[in-house]
Amino acid sequence: MASNSATRYDFVVFGATGFTGQFVVEEIARIAEEEPGLTWAIAGRKMDKLQKVLENASKHTGKEIEDIPIIIADSSSEQSLYDMCSQAKVLLNCVGPYRFHGEQVVKACIEAKASHIDISGEPQFLEKVQLLYHAKAKEAGVYVVGSCGFDSVPADMGTVYTKNNFPGDLNSIEAFLDLQTGSDGITLNTGTFESAVYGFAAQSELPALRKSLFPSPLPKSNHRLPKRSVFKSEEVDKWCVPFPGSDRSVVNRTQRYNYDVNKERPVQFVPYFCRPGLISTILMIIFATVFGLLAKIAPSLLLKFPTFFSGGAFSPSGATKKQMEETSFTMTFYGKGYEKKIPDVDVQHEEAPTKTIVTRVAGPEPGYVATPICMVQSALVLIKERSKLPPGGGVYTPGAAFQNTSLIERLDKHNVKFTVVETK
Repeated sequence: MASNSATRYDFVVFGATGFTGQFVVEEIARIAEEEPGLTWAIAGRKMDKLQKVLENASKHTGKEIEDIPIIIADSSSEQSLYDMCSQAKVLLNCVGPYRFHGEQVVKACIEAKASHIDISGEPQFLEKVQLLYHAKAKEAGVYVVGSCGFDSVPADMGTVYTKNNFPGDLNSIEAFLDLQTGSDGITLNTGTFESAVYGFAAQSELPALRKSLFPSPLPKSNHRLPKRSVFKSEEVDKWCVPFPGSDRSVVNRTQRYNYDVNKERPVQFVPYFCRPGLISTILMIIFATVFGLLAKIAPSLLLKFPTFFSGGAFSPSGATKKQMEETSFTMTFYGKGYEKKIPDVDVQHEEAPTKTIVTRVAGPEPGYVATPICMVQSALVLIKERSKLPPGGGVYTPGAAFQNTSLIERLDKHNVKFTVVETK
């Protein structure tokens, strides 16, 4: 495909008019003065809406960005995608559901030799992209890094952080996600709901996809984590249920990369979601059961009435300013392992794990405050620290791509805090 443009902006934000995309634009506007010489543009389908995004972002941030360049692009037009990608060093892709709109953008990035970052929480999309495009991205010398938002930077980089701070062989991590909200609770945009519906509907595709991606299994520890469904956690003193997001899938792919490439012992990882009491836990289980059933047999019904079927948790208008200001998250990691290190990662420890570590990642509202922070800082690391990334390009998880970079330190400076609580 031919392209007229010779200009390469450091960042191009695709889907800037979307609910999350607007917050990503505001986050870049805020951090641009910290990064002298950073060049960027926004992209989407409609000029008037894109101009409005810049106007609103200028008002909200107090930064003069109304002259930021605008690129017209549409995920249904291959040529427009290629033209957009050929103007980017890194494309920040905010257009979901990625199941329908993501693959063609990844393909255009690779053809145009632009790196690609997304904020997908859809395992089927993320794993398919790794299977189909890793070799092609490597050949083009570009990086495709998925799930660089709240899904799943805190979980994946939190696991990296926990492992780096553990003095022996880390065997397992149980992570507990707790949301703190104000009097109005929290409302998520229906775009997130739509992605979740299609993700659940596509779960049956994952086993075959994973078999193709990873034909041989990882070595199994002699000390497996217990399977827990609904329980009162001694660790955080709250009721907990398994967290259904993409975190486990993403962390497992990082462990796979570290085992295959870096010859490191894989860490078991299971995330849980905390609830304040038994009644709210039961209500959540009922919602999850109905949601899972309808996602398989009548997804159109869920998509038509998202506010009703989510009990008001999802709305086309998304979270209010007050809700975002009053919401925060903590993800606490309880790690167990062995004091002694065995250099051969295929040799399993016979003795039971006796050493423990507790770490924490804490930050602001996850969907529209923490996600833009994670995405923008990930993109900056791609631009600035190429020599610390896996050599040559390819498709990676955040943990695989960024474990040797300054991403954790950057996030720490931007209100997504990593701390060691205790080691025993």
